[in-house]
Amino acid sequence: MRKRIITSVQQETAALDQDWLNLEALAEVEITSEDTAHPIESALLPGRASGWRAEGPGKQTIRLLFVNPQRLRRIFLNFVETHTERTQEYVLRWSSDNGQSFKEIVRQQWNFNPQGATSETEDHHVELPAVTVLELIIIPDISGGNTNASLAQLRLA
Repeated sequence: MRKRIITSVQQETAALDQDWLNLEALAEVEITSEDTAHPIESALLPGRASGWRAEGPGKQTIRLLFVNPQRLRRIFLNFVETHTERTQEYVLRWSSDNGQSFKEIVRQQWNFNPQGATSETEDHHVELPAVTVLELIIIPDISGGNTNASLAQLRLA
């Protein structure tokens, strides 16, 4: 029997090889805040390593406004937290009418723990025909802790 061990490095490489949308050309971005050392471009554009971080604690929103409606088949998210134990919740929503109404794609919680669970990667396969707005809402600590939201990577295909 032939077998092959698939490592997380191979999975991450596969995620990077996808034909991702060029968000810089296709969308405007609205954010509730950002740390100047970790701007939103660091999470949305390839080749940036630092990711986005909010300027202050609490709920944050990242909203992509597409110039022309986009068909989305995949939403790839990566969150990293290496210092603080916390439970984060995020919500992904989309609109086909320029934000007049939204449909929820997913609402999910993740427990970060510096001793082991320091990264959350989500690869949502969707079939969204004409997205005009994609919204990511992050509650960095559902217990109300003093934690800043962050996002290492967001890619769309």
